[in-house]
Amino acid sequence: MNATFINPGLQKNVLPLRLENRVAVVTGAAQGIGKEISSTFAQEGADLVLLDLSDKVFDIEEEFRKKGCRALSVKADVSDFEKIKQAAELAIRKFGRVDVLVNNAGISLPFSLEKFSGKDLDKVMAVNLKGVFNCCMAFLPYMIDRKYGRIINISSIAGISIGTKSAYYSASKAAVIGFTRSLALWLAEYGITVNAICPGVVRTELTESSLGRTVLDKLAEKIPVKRLALPRDIANLALFLASDESSYITGQYIIIDGGLTIKSDVW
Repeated sequence: MNATFINPGLQKNVLPLRLENRVAVVTGAAQGIGKEISSTFAQEGADLVLLDLSDKVFDIEEEFRKKGCRALSVKADVSDFEKIKQAAELAIRKFGRVDVLVNNAGISLPFSLEKFSGKDLDKVMAVNLKGVFNCCMAFLPYMIDRKYGRIINISSIAGISIGTKSAYYSASKAAVIGFTRSLALWLAEYGITVNAICPGVVRTELTESSLGRTVLDKLAEKIPVKRLALPRDIANLALFLASDESSYITGQYIIIDGGLTIKSDVW
């Protein structure tokens, strides 16, 4: 790991990098939360496999390489199991192992009672749920062989306690939590933990372009801590779950929403 990726003021720190000698796969890595998680992992010493459907993923790889991080970018659709299986084989050929899998790729489409679309439902489920299944099934054999692994699925508070009008999205994210808990039971004996992160509203380029800053600022006022989450907030939690510090945590969904889901308007 090249020291140019590390804060020069910390280079003499005797503490080891938390993901040194680890190989991490991140889906939806080309922007937003996925890019921030990848960057955070790189700073902690991880080699990276960056998966995304966008060509931007190649630019992210180059950006990381210039900073001294070993990275492999793969353009692939997580809903296509054969493509993801090929990506897993590429990762093993390059790095020889996979230690961490972050299933971050996701989409949302509008829903209405009057214009229900089975095609839209299938599309959202294909990415948000089937994509998580596909990536787990493709990369798990390599984790099981080594009896070590960290799987982190990005769900949402929309899948737990905060209702949204995007029923497709909410249903898919709730399903991710159910899958997380079930898979954790299957994999505990192999030294593999499986957890889900449930963010609230995160301020990204995508949310700013789709909702606008004015709407986001109003939303922030409704949150007890008076701000939206930043991608860095989600990345820091992912880092903890990817590290050995979280080895006794599995099958859990962790809400990170600034207190939104505990807020009560009664008092």
